Amino acid sequence: MAAKGRWHLWQAGTFGRLAPLAGYLWQARQPSPTGIFAARPTVAGAHALLWETVPNPVTHEDGNERGFSMLRIGLLTSGGDCQALNATMRGIVKTIMNNTSDEVEIYGFLDGYQGLIYNRYVQLTPLDFGGCLSRGGTILGTSRTPFKLLDTPEADGVSKVPAMKKNYKNLKLDCLFMLGGNGSTKTANRLAEEGLNVIALPKTIDNDTYGTDLTFGFTSATEVATRCIDDIKTTASSHGRVFVIEIMGHKVGWIPLYAGVAGGADVILVPEIPYEMDNVIKAIEKREEDGGRFAIIVVAEGAISREEAAMPKKDYKKLVAARVKPSVAYDIAEEIAQRTNREVRVAVPGHTQRGGQPDAQDRIFATQCGVEAAQACLSGKFGIMIAQRNGKMCRVPLEEVAGKLKFVDPDGELVREAKLLGISFGDE
Repeated sequence: MAAKGRWHLWQAGTFGRLAPLAGYLWQARQPSPTGIFAARPTVAGAHALLWETVPNPVTHEDGNERGFSMLRIGLLTSGGDCQALNATMRGIVKTIMNNTSDEVEIYGFLDGYQGLIYNRYVQLTPLDFGGCLSRGGTILGTSRTPFKLLDTPEADGVSKVPAMKKNYKNLKLDCLFMLGGNGSTKTANRLAEEGLNVIALPKTIDNDTYGTDLTFGFTSATEVATRCIDDIKTTASSHGRVFVIEIMGHKVGWIPLYAGVAGGADVILVPEIPYEMDNVIKAIEKREEDGGRFAIIVVAEGAISREEAAMPKKDYKKLVAARVKPSVAYDIAEEIAQRTNREVRVAVPGHTQRGGQPDAQDRIFATQCGVEAAQACLSGKFGIMIAQRNGKMCRVPLEEVAGKLKFVDPDGELVREAKLLGISFGDE
């Protein structure tokens, strides 16, 4: 019986396989006539296809080959991207490869759940995760598949959940690792309820995933936002301006809170603490009375006034939809200018908060998440999300965290301390 193996596309003059993500890696299991490495030159000798032998399994009397064990894992990144997704996947793969004697097949689904729905994937090797610790974004691509539309067929008629179950089973996966935020975790829980072995890892720059004290992406995004505040201060001081800086956070204000404190903001407006403009104006005037030449107002994307917070949800959504200006930050800036006669500018770091390299803390936490998720897989523990509580890594059932948000506590320690510093939240 001929030995089995794989063809690998190698590039001359390098030590690593080409990244498969552009479709360059061709892997196929097929008999090798020689049972050894063989090379097939391509593209004028610039590349070569190498045959890597895999030992022959033993064929038993029932006709099944069980000479070696096989572990098949799937990876996907879903929802908004962040800086530490690749570092997390690296942690998963390195831990599995270092702690099992089984042969491992790694399937990376492209563009989040869409890859699992349409069976779009690349087969990866451990070498493909080299350099991923410090690489931002996601090598697999991502997209949003809203949970509320999970049972609504795709535009071409494909039913999402049945398609994902079918492709999971056709690939004979032993575990699906899902790196995603709240909506993605709800979908992961649904798949677990459908009988798939799923492990979720808490990814979101917003740090709003329920059941964990920290999410990977948060500290890197906070670092970017803080750096923006630092940079704005110099120009604000030069011109004696009031700057309104819009920081990401539609439903929760963790990034604005942490970046605002770290950057020395004068006012921080977050969704969890409805503000009154009278209090914001009072804080700006006090800053000027105390000799401050400029003022920094940090505003979350979802900052909301007390009047707006008292509205029925439908009415508030209509108000937001009818907004002429790009966001609430511009409305606040205009009112400040009218009421103080100060020169006011708006700065929006936007998606830079999702980009760039992960910071040291994110690299460490992402690695910890990857290690813990891999250990859970190897021990047969599924239907869970990896979390950190009180500084300790742990596993929490998906059903306990799916669909829940972790909000900033208006009476929490950091808010209290910020107020003692003199930072206004517009509520008093």
